[in-house]
Amino acid sequence: MSDDPTALSGGTLLPSRLHAWLLIALELIMGAEAVLLVLSARWMHVFATVLLMALIAFPALFPRRMPIQVPSEIQVFVVVFLFATLFLGEVQDFYIRFWWWDLVLHTSSGVLLGLVGFLVVYVLNENEMVDVSMRPSFLALFAFSFSVSLGAVWEIFEFAMDQLAGTNMQKAMLGDPSGLTDTMWDLIVDTLGALVMALAGWRYMRRARHDRTDHWLRRFVDRHPHMFSRF
Repeated sequence: MSDDPTALSGGTLLPSRLHAWLLIALELIMGAEAVLLVLSARWMHVFATVLLMALIAFPALFPRRMPIQVPSEIQVFVVVFLFATLFLGEVQDFYIRFWWWDLVLHTSSGVLLGLVGFLVVYVLNENEMVDVSMRPSFLALFAFSFSVSLGAVWEIFEFAMDQLAGTNMQKAMLGDPSGLTDTMWDLIVDTLGALVMALAGWRYMRRARHDRTDHWLRRFVDRHPHMFSRF
């Protein structure tokens, strides 16, 4: 039996130990908070917390129902990001208590989405069934554009939720109650995060091709062939 914690067993992707312990810890934290929220009758926060608990646990509990098998490395980043965004940010009011919280998360999302963009185009570039060969500079451009585009879509979603559902996702910032300053800074740090990831990825892949050495993208894809089998 393979000692790889992400090895396939029965067609499902097993979570790594880090992923499993992280899920348990976060579920316990949110479960305890949900009890306190019920006692204080904060029903909207109860609903948000329970929904987040289900959202985080579902991929690990029902991997066969997922449209694709996402490696544990990516799931760990997503779980931590959702916890920091929805639970700490919204339920625990970190967005209000720490003015820089939203900026840090948007910068991190820019980097993470840039990495996802790199993975998508890299797999297409290396797939023998797809007759295309792209330079590292194009991979970097796509990763940057992919990340910035999704960041812009998220800001549209925040605006729509505030207008249609009466939420407060676009918060007052630096004396501007309209939320415009918050939106613009979100887009700026999204772009900076995407740019950092794109430049780092371009430099890394260019050096790997020049030195003809193996690199982490190739090793990552080789470790998780089922994730990319649909490309």
